[in-house]
Amino acid sequence: MTIRVLVADDQSMVRAGFRMLLSGEEDIEVVAEASNGLEAVAKAARFQPTVVLMDIRMPELDGLQATRRILAADNASRILILTTFDLDEYVYEALRAGASGFVLKDDPPEQLLAAIRIVAGGDALLSPAITKRVIRQFTRIARPAPRRQLDDLTERELDVFRSIARGLSNAEIGRELYISDTTVKTHITHILQKLNLRDRVQAVVLAFETGLFDADARPPSNRDEHPAR
Repeated sequence: MTIRVLVADDQSMVRAGFRMLLSGEEDIEVVAEASNGLEAVAKAARFQPTVVLMDIRMPELDGLQATRRILAADNASRILILTTFDLDEYVYEALRAGASGFVLKDDPPEQLLAAIRIVAGGDALLSPAITKRVIRQFTRIARPAPRRQLDDLTERELDVFRSIARGLSNAEIGRELYISDTTVKTHITHILQKLNLRDRVQAVVLAFETGLFDADARPPSNRDEHPAR
């Protein structure tokens, strides 16, 4: 199935570069371009792209507002935020807006292509490096009391939830908690289902907003647990 991409960036050379790169991929097609946020919203509705490459800073309507409007119209849309990492405050807001991941403008081409395919497949792209950068920026944000839904999580699911918020990969979570990759994935699936979250990105946002994440938390002690069947 062809991945339909909308490129939204106010710099024509950047759009041309992305189009040239993506045109060489058999499974990816650039169906439209947008030079501002309003145009991105309109073309997302018209062309229904699989993935939107969204620049944060654009005229008329910035990437954050455009992301919110696109997802309000179609919650199934997948949005990859284009960032240079010089505006960390926007990263967290983009997470809250519902972005599925981030791409650095100076990332190698193969990383951009992989990101598009990952997000198009329904997964979220939130690397440990990006998560940890968000953590450093926002650990001082005032948070409300934890949502009652967290009461439905088991103790081990809370351990995994905290690990996700710390930016650990599945393999790192498994090593810390002494459980298999399969068990980690099963716990993450249960967490997302119980909390009615779309993906790992929304889990990180919720962890921040509820105060679940503790930047100084120590790794849980070893506990016996059999892999999920």
